[in-house]
Amino acid sequence: MPYVITEDSTQIFYKDWGPRDAQAIVFHHGWPLSSDDWDAQMLFFVAHGFRVVAHDCRGHGRSAQVSDGHDMDHYAADASAVAEHLDLKNAVHIGHSTGGGEVARYVAKYGQPQGRVAKAVLISAVPPLMVRTEGNPGGTPIEVFDSFRAALAANRSQFFLDVASGPFYGFNRPGAKVSQGIIENWWRQGMTGGAKAHYDGIKAFSETDQTGDLQAITVPTLVLQGDDDQIVPYKDASLLQAKLLKNGTLKIYPGYPHGMCTTNAEAINADLLAFIRG
Repeated sequence: MPYVITEDSTQIFYKDWGPRDAQAIVFHHGWPLSSDDWDAQMLFFVAHGFRVVAHDCRGHGRSAQVSDGHDMDHYAADASAVAEHLDLKNAVHIGHSTGGGEVARYVAKYGQPQGRVAKAVLISAVPPLMVRTEGNPGGTPIEVFDSFRAALAANRSQFFLDVASGPFYGFNRPGAKVSQGIIENWWRQGMTGGAKAHYDGIKAFSETDQTGDLQAITVPTLVLQGDDDQIVPYKDASLLQAKLLKNGTLKIYPGYPHGMCTTNAEAINADLLAFIRG
């Protein structure tokens, strides 16, 4: 399987499909999943002639279950290692949830300075800051994230089933069309990764202030989120992202859940294609 070895000797698994001379679209997955979460997008875009690339974050999926480095700086550096290894230029970087934070830091710290990025997309993304602080009064209380850590440490398998079958895809809403396959695929991806990476990753996605990353991004950036996102409240995420970005475009989807790339793939893919080709 294809791997990149990072500066701290961590093996990062990646996929690279489609014509090597086509424009690359790079997908960054969310916690605690893997690049498999982008199946609906990668198959769509490779069929439209693009080169599609996605990697498993360290400690997730098929990447090495290392003890340390489960923070946004390492996530971005690992993504940069993949982009540099494949010598990707004029690429579009798309991140979902925690992967949106990874995209923001990667573009600001590596992609733009290296001239590798054409556009970026943040989908249901965690920036600028999830946790409630004095400076971020609309954030989520730290006790919520503490409860995530406690549930993960007590019974990670059950916790992941509860997240996937409930708020992540909005399957807990009245009248929701529940897919057992989607639930089990989410659980499968999560359980393939390492408990240490997932435990530490909660702090990474909830307590990393990425205000500066968003302010530094100058490439055209599309911001997408559903207003029924029960994981990342959109008023403290996408609405603020759009205000901080210099060249941002915002779209809010009525009733869409956090995992809308899967449950509403047809609509999301169409909007992504229009933005990339626009």
